[in-house]
Amino acid sequence: MNSIEILIKLRRIVRSINLESKRVDKELGVSIPQLLCLQFLAEQEDYRANSSKLKGFLNLNASTITGIIARLEKKNLVVKLPKVTDKRITLISLTAKGMALIQNAPITFQQKLSEKLQALPPEKLKTIVDGMDMLTELMEVDEIDASPIITSEEFI
Repeated sequence: MNSIEILIKLRRIVRSINLESKRVDKELGVSIPQLLCLQFLAEQEDYRANSSKLKGFLNLNASTITGIIARLEKKNLVVKLPKVTDKRITLISLTAKGMALIQNAPITFQQKLSEKLQALPPEKLKTIVDGMDMLTELMEVDEIDASPIITSEEFI
């Protein structure tokens, strides 16, 4: 395999991520990070969490999380509520509309890929990790801060 073939395969990956992001946004009216935020809240006790828990889960910076929450709140998919035991803390709570959206959400590219990777034998998974490590090193992108969440915004 030559370098052009590798670049073509990388382009296919990037293109599929872009198409997936556009599809989810068109079908649901939310971005993939917004959808993942809603899914995370749906898995929490009382369907709520503070923004630092969301930040930790999504592995995004605080200002990005603030923007995601603001957009979800504007669409009435989440609400901000004061924590009952400590009014200084604001909890982000999933609304009924937010729950309905995620219950009707299609399975994403990321979910399918994650399931397939988890099903691989450890030695095959290690081969992929080693190859990805080498590729990020060769591309000189191994120092770039990145979330485990794949979004098209990162490629634009």
